[in-house]
Amino acid sequence: MKTIEITLYNFKELSQEAQKKALNELAYTNVEYCNWWESTYYDAENIGLKIDGFDIDRRSYLNAEFVDSAYSTANKIVKEHGNGCTTYKISKEFITNWDDLVSKYSDGNFLKEVLQENNDKFDSEADELETDYLNSLCNEYLKMLRNEYEYLTSEKAIIETIEANEYDFTIDGKQY
Repeated sequence: MKTIEITLYNFKELSQEAQKKALNELAYTNVEYCNWWESTYYDAENIGLKIDGFDIDRRSYLNAEFVDSAYSTANKIVKEHGNGCTTYKISKEFITNWDDLVSKYSDGNFLKEVLQENNDKFDSEADELETDYLNSLCNEYLKMLRNEYEYLTSEKAIIETIEANEYDFTIDGKQY
């Protein structure tokens, strides 16, 4: 029989060099084995935006579509996101532009209803307005995902994970 004794250290007990090694080895610990983006997807779906793919790296894109309508999504965002949030500002602007567009193609008396003979003109401009709004929301949600990823892979977040999970290390910074 053989008995091996190993002295283990918590992160703060390691030398600076060993801490750097531990951080390098655990650089992707917060993003590697989990769906770290799920909360952002969930937030988007709650306001009526279904995200079906993204890339925060070289291709840098986010694909999404409205679950109901752009106007419905905008109203949910205004209701649920804070007024300091960029999605709130984008949505308020969209609602104003949408209401102005409906008014523009109304009969002048009922400003919240498009006159039937103006439907084609309205639809063309409305499609462009909705597309621009969707693109703006996609850009904002892509920024959110990128920021979340950057935080989760930051030294601060990695150290928080190490300490919260009470990881042990050998003297040279290898996780035990």
